[in-house]
Amino acid sequence: MHPKSPKWLNDILEACDFIQKSTGSRTVADYEHDRLFRSAIERNFEIIGEALNRIQKVDPETAARIPEYSAIISFRNLLIHGYDIVDYSQVWHIVQSDVPNLRAKVVALLKVE
Repeated sequence: MHPKSPKWLNDILEACDFIQKSTGSRTVADYEHDRLFRSAIERNFEIIGEALNRIQKVDPETAARIPEYSAIISFRNLLIHGYDIVDYSQVWHIVQSDVPNLRAKVVALLKVE
């Protein structure tokens, strides 16, 4: 593993934790109607995507251990560049199903080190 990869993996882990803790008692309607809440969640998705982008550039073997890394980076790009076409229900689905899975993969990668 590249020397910087554990730091970026920890950034991903912290962002996943933030998303999970912040959304635990909230709903998709909260996400849709609360701009501050939405901005906080999307910012953490941006961190996840950027960290994975950095990992894949310097440590492709580690990135490949997260099979959906390319889709995660694309999602980050959509949030930043396609902000006007973001589907709130799709984001909420990712919050509910994909973030816990990503977190588990990152924890496993960090335990290897």
